[in-house]
Amino acid sequence: MRRRMPAIAVATITLITLTAQPSRAATPHFDVSPGMLAAMRRDLKLDDAQIAARLRTEAAAPVIEKRLRARLGSAFAGAWIPAGASKLTVAVTNSQAEAIVRTEGATPARAHSSAADLSATRTKLDRQASKAAAAQVRGWYVDVPGNPVVVLAKPGAEAEARRFAQAGGAGPVTVEPLAEQPRPMYDIRGGDQYVINGNTLCSVGFAVAGGFVSAGHCGSAGSPTLGYNNVSQGTFAGSSFPGNDYSWIQTNGNWTPQPWVNNYAGGNVLVAGSADAAIGSSICRSGRTTGWRCGTLLGRDETVVYAQGAVSGLSRSDACAEPGDSGGSWISGNQAQGVTSGGTGNCTSGGTMWFQPVNEILGAYGLSLTTSGGSTSSLVSDWNGLCIDVPNSNFSDGVPLQMWECNNTGAQKWTFVNGTLQTSNNKCMDVAWGSTANGAVIQIANCSGNPAQQFVLSAAGDLVNPQANKCVDIKDWNGNWGAALQTWDCAGTANQKWHRG
Repeated sequence: MRRRMPAIAVATITLITLTAQPSRAATPHFDVSPGMLAAMRRDLKLDDAQIAARLRTEAAAPVIEKRLRARLGSAFAGAWIPAGASKLTVAVTNSQAEAIVRTEGATPARAHSSAADLSATRTKLDRQASKAAAAQVRGWYVDVPGNPVVVLAKPGAEAEARRFAQAGGAGPVTVEPLAEQPRPMYDIRGGDQYVINGNTLCSVGFAVAGGFVSAGHCGSAGSPTLGYNNVSQGTFAGSSFPGNDYSWIQTNGNWTPQPWVNNYAGGNVLVAGSADAAIGSSICRSGRTTGWRCGTLLGRDETVVYAQGAVSGLSRSDACAEPGDSGGSWISGNQAQGVTSGGTGNCTSGGTMWFQPVNEILGAYGLSLTTSGGSTSSLVSDWNGLCIDVPNSNFSDGVPLQMWECNNTGAQKWTFVNGTLQTSNNKCMDVAWGSTANGAVIQIANCSGNPAQQFVLSAAGDLVNPQANKCVDIKDWNGNWGAALQTWDCAGTANQKWHRG
């Protein structure tokens, strides 16, 4: 069991919760490139404080969604981040499940159909995807916030779309018109990021061990590629389109995989991992034609009908793209999300874009994403440069953590493991008593993986416990060695900002 703090500490914590924090706003520090920030400001109309708050919410949301999806089972009906919200909303089908959602730090919403039921309907549509074009159907998806299955039809063909759904046994669906048929984004020629068969242009997705991933419609297995500099680069080792839209290109010895993508502003965006973002998260994409563009993640597991055939399992966003951007990177915060497939519209009139999730590509080919550095590091305060430390290397259950001069010892090494932060000898960072109140002590405890031990480091430098929706905070603005740590309302202040050392 997790050791509980002595009773005398309860009174201390109670007093702390009544003590106001000083207001000392920090200059936002972002673990994303200036080019990506500029695109978020331009496309999402956000200032830096709003970007920091959004990144914090988006970092915590996938942790909560994963836990609740497992806990709720058949009562789970989807999850998303509403516009402007600081918490994830989770839809459920009964009142008992609503209580469980609240215990995990999310906001419950009641829905008629479960996620499993909606997925089953979508699967029935997928089984007759070959008939979609004849019925003038342009795609289908689950509208997670609204809770229906939506079928997209050519304007004037709504009745055919309903018959298409009924013929597959899908039951009631919502039919919406889509004026333009989605198209892959590869039909452009000239020098660029990489060239297939000497004439087709696409964009690199993400580096993996031995090469990179991209879109399947860019080339077929065996197709040769040239790099952005027209130097021989590699060969398509695998490709799938339609049905899927992914590929991986095995590169030669002249090319070294790096954990970044081009920000089209003279720099790179570091890729730290590939945790799936929650619906409603901000998301940006990079491509050779239109550079950095940002928008919102609107949906997952959607099917799009191209002229070449249907592609299932795609994610949808309103970040624009144009021909030549195909295969390019989609990223949320510092987490890789996928590669550009296709869409409608352009970056002048706007549009809807779909991308192939990167984790499916990695799994299909057994690839390893190239990421920035190892997962074990120190956690350093942006404010005073001190490190989160286990006092005297005493790894006993229930020992409160402190701030100390950074010394690269095992007492200051932390590893992210399944949402927890583990010490060098397998103890976990923990919120005492699983408290959701301001002033709760940050300690180490035997690892159980419970919500009190879930932490995320956002791209804005916030170390957040998602259950409490609060930040790890240096208590009382104590800048000395030995300062205690606590949870507190996330305020963007300097004593709540962290980076890996």
